Amino acid sequence: MELAQWQHRYERWLDENHFTDDAAHDIAHFRRVWMTAQGIMADEDSDPLVVLTACYFHDIVSLPKNHPERRQSSRLAARKTSDILRRDFPDFPPEHIAAVAHAIEAHSFSAEIAPQSMEAKIVQDADRLEALGAIGLARVFAVSGALGVPLFDADDPFADARSLDDRAFALDHFQTKLLRLPDTMQTEMGRELARHNADFLIQFMAKLSAELHGDCLGLDSQVLSRFRRSLRN
Repeated sequence: MELAQWQHRYERWLDENHFTDDAAHDIAHFRRVWMTAQGIMADEDSDPLVVLTACYFHDIVSLPKNHPERRQSSRLAARKTSDILRRDFPDFPPEHIAAVAHAIEAHSFSAEIAPQSMEAKIVQDADRLEALGAIGLARVFAVSGALGVPLFDADDPFADARSLDDRAFALDHFQTKLLRLPDTMQTEMGRELARHNADFLIQFMAKLSAELHGDCLGLDSQVLSRFRRSLRN
């Protein structure tokens, strides 16, 4: 069966069975991760069906970021996907199910599971790229809005004199996780794209800092320098 047919079947299944009000983990997110994964796959030897399937089901279980069992999401998603493939897609090659499950459980940042296969590395990179750039910026504030988290600490937006806490301030998430992602990428293409998109977030931070100081046209050069230096290191 062609990949496009599998993709169509997955989307139809998700449309009928996956109901969520989480805009950061909806079908559109699965599509984007798959599109990004295809670009990474062009440079790597991998099984496209395993990558496609993992991209479309990696967040079939996604506990809220403030849930005490949040770190278990990817393991639960891997287990549920294995059951779905066996039950609802009986023609899916059974020898691929374990590879799909590993790619799903290893994609999560918080689970801290090292990807062992190229397919898992591609899925992890593609999903983490979704957390960077313009889409990543939108997702951070969409999630923070849903959780009722303030955008930033007005007195100390970049945590110069306080501890970072992304459960208290959305902007802190840039430093606690997002700007660290380029160093976690598993493929050369992933690293290149991650550095580029992380720099976009740094420019946003510099623009925010400038506006907070009354400059609506410029960028805060100190913020640019500080965070670009940390990105290079």
